[in-house]
Amino acid sequence: ITGATSGIGMACARRFAVGGYNLIITGRSADKLQVLKAELEAGGVEVLALAFDVCNREATRDAVASIPDAFKPIDVLINNAGLARGLEPEYEGDFQDWDEMIDTNIKGLLNMTRFVVPGMVSLNHGHVINIGSVAGDAAYAGGGVYCATKAAVKALTDGLRIDVAHTSVRVTNLKPGLVETNFSNVRFHGDNERADNVYKGIKPLVGDDIADVAFYAASAPEHVQIAEVLVLATHQANGTVVHRKS
Repeated sequence: ITGATSGIGMACARRFAVGGYNLIITGRSADKLQVLKAELEAGGVEVLALAFDVCNREATRDAVASIPDAFKPIDVLINNAGLARGLEPEYEGDFQDWDEMIDTNIKGLLNMTRFVVPGMVSLNHGHVINIGSVAGDAAYAGGGVYCATKAAVKALTDGLRIDVAHTSVRVTNLKPGLVETNFSNVRFHGDNERADNVYKGIKPLVGDDIADVAFYAASAPEHVQIAEVLVLATHQANGTVVHRKS
């Protein structure tokens, strides 16, 4: 599970631990990973914590290569690490924000896929769950680059599913709508008030809701492939239409 130190990634780690999975949790903060590792191991599962940045191809390669035999084979890869930055019009966007979204949401996912999936193919067994977004279905104001990265996640997920169709490896694109995590806080560079307004007037999803869907997809019979799931809050119709109570 990439990006396991917060939000959907942490929720997935907890849900799969309850489901009896031994876990490899990854993220950039070694300290946060160790805290989560201790929590999960208290529940009786084995946990390997690997601190690295999925954007760094060499670090990703070395981290995957370092996985001991006790944690192989990898049955499920959850490509969760991702983020949004900024909400400015495209013509006023911040280059660093763009690079961070593209490097994490697209290149990071590709790095993990490239280094983990060959093992699944060779064993004819495994499941890749990519965390996409409703934002990948259509652009919205100020979100063009983020939406483009999540549209890329859809295309890459569909492409991988085609590439492994001759095997028993399954591939899922899980697309959440409004999920209250630290997502908006990260998008607005720590502006808590602005982040809170994103969820004002609506009961949003939480990380556990998405983790439940991911676990369901992974738990389906082997002949069943949950290819794509769009999960929205009840009062959210799509990426732009939200009914808020005053």
